[in-house]
Amino acid sequence: MRVFHLRLFVSLIVVCSVSYGCSFKDIAKLEEPVIKYSNTYIDKFAYSLSYNEDAEQAKWIAYKLEASELEPKFKRTNRFYADTLILSGTAENNDYLHSGYDRGHLAPAADMVWSEQAMSESFSYCNISPQEPSFNRGIWKKLEVQVRKWVLQYGDVYITTGPIWSDKSKSIGFNKVVVPTHFFKALLFHDQNNSQGIGFIFPNEKCDGNLSNYAVSIDSLESVILLDLFHKLPNTIEDTVEMNFYKLFWFDDAE
Repeated sequence: MRVFHLRLFVSLIVVCSVSYGCSFKDIAKLEEPVIKYSNTYIDKFAYSLSYNEDAEQAKWIAYKLEASELEPKFKRTNRFYADTLILSGTAENNDYLHSGYDRGHLAPAADMVWSEQAMSESFSYCNISPQEPSFNRGIWKKLEVQVRKWVLQYGDVYITTGPIWSDKSKSIGFNKVVVPTHFFKALLFHDQNNSQGIGFIFPNEKCDGNLSNYAVSIDSLESVILLDLFHKLPNTIEDTVEMNFYKLFWFDDAE
């Protein structure tokens, strides 16, 4: 994949809400992209993932986040571990030692405070990618916090997130963990009368500006990551939700 130098300034004011008479709350794994069996699929307790063994990290992580899950019941553990569910092995602590990169969560630990097992799973190396410290502790953290605010404001949000590599990506450690050039996150909100989707793409570096500067439509995101997101939606809803994002739904005047 080519290196994408993406600084995306998108301010579409196209309403993409959809009214429909039936709920799709009961659609299993709505957050999961189409699964490519060239990677290893794992369905954990707190999230599911597709693991890329060449890169030694997940191609994507997917989960649904509910407002009730944000009530803190368990504290962050910081106990990172190699995941035995990947039979060939995952990254290990020594891969990151003196690498200059943070062990960046794809599904953040703060989304997993509802369960001891979920909190533990957030520190699996299946859920970790090398991130520049200024990125991990900057705009990536800002988006994680904002997602939780959206969940509290609107309700359930379906989340798909992961790294983006290129042919020129470097690696770290004995296990040759590939350093992503970019990271993405896709969000889907719905209730009985409304469905909204939005994507984000960030370079793996210090990012200035507001979150809205990096926002894209789901269609645009799919063209970069080559994944079919939210494909279990009815076609008419999926097409409308993914074509554009409604900026005024996701961002206030400050953005």
